Formats: sequence, C-alpha cells, structure tokens
Amino acid sequence: MSTVVLKAADGSGWKKKKLPKPCRNLVLYFHDILYNGKNAKNATSAMVAAPEGANLTTLTGNNHLGDLVVFDDPITLDNNLHSRPVGRAQGLYLYDVKSTFTAWLGFTFVLNSTDHKGTITFNGADPILTKYRDISVVGGTGDFLMARGIATISTDSYEGDVYFRLRVNMTL
Repeated sequence: MSTVVLKAADGSGWKKKKLPKPCRNLVLYFHDILYNGKNAKNATSAMVAAPEGANLTTLTGNNHLGDLVVFDDPITLDNNLHSRPVGRAQGLYLYDVKSTFTAWLGFTFVLNSTDHKGTITFNGADPILTKYRDISVVGGTGDFLMARGIATISTDSYEGDVYFRLRVNMTL
C-alpha cells in the first residue's frame, strides 16, 4: 500500500476555496399542454412512447411508468399562459418509477427576448409529489454561456393530466 501526498505547485499547500456567489437568479414559468386526441390546436407536448398496448393519447395507470413525452412549451415571465412568451422549453420527460409518481427531465430553455438571448439546459429527477424539487443546470449558450447551477422547480398549477405549469427558479 502506498500513500501519495499532493501539494500545490507553488508549494504553499492547500487552501480552502471560497465558492463564488451566484451571478444570476432568474424565475420563469413554462406551460405544458399534453395532446389528448382532442386538443391538437393547443397542445404543446405529445406522448411518443408508452408500454406495450397503451394508447398515446392517455397516460398509463401505475404512476405513468414507461410513458415518454416530448414538449415544446411556451416560457413566460409570470404564471399566465396567455402572457407574451420569452422563449420555449424544449425537451422530454419520462415517467421512470413504478412505486411513486416521478419523472426524469431533460430539457432546454431557448430564450429570445430583449432581456435574454441564449439557452439554458437542465436535467435530473423530478419527484413530482414533492413541493420543491432541485434539478441541475448543466450548460448554456449566448447570455448563459457555460451556465452551471441549480434550478428549483415547483408545480404552480395543473389540470388533470392535460395541463401543468412549472415555476423554475434558477440560480446560475
């Protein structure tokens, strides 16, 4: 067994680094309207995969396990679906746990407004029944070049399986 001791290149030893302060905090809302076979004009998401034998216009029982949904949702500065969009949330969610209501999210905010231009990319588990959930900010472009941080999401509103609105509070 051998031990390796590392020292800083300048020979001064290790110093505890102070974490940088967040450079930006941003709160946005995205609105998801799931296609249900009757709302094609207004739908912003659609189920593209489901367990064998399931139909693609109704989420499966059993906590929706196996359902895969892609989305292209409007992003607003407030919680009003009819507010002027500042971008789009584009990505997918996959219901991935049989024993509880949870999903895995992978999506990008594509922002193109006078205040913000660029993208912010997120991924992580979403235990939907928990009021506040943290997911990772894993990258960005434009105004958000190489963004890293955390986003706290919360379900701001929902109407059955067809509509939900998420509040996304980002610390970058």
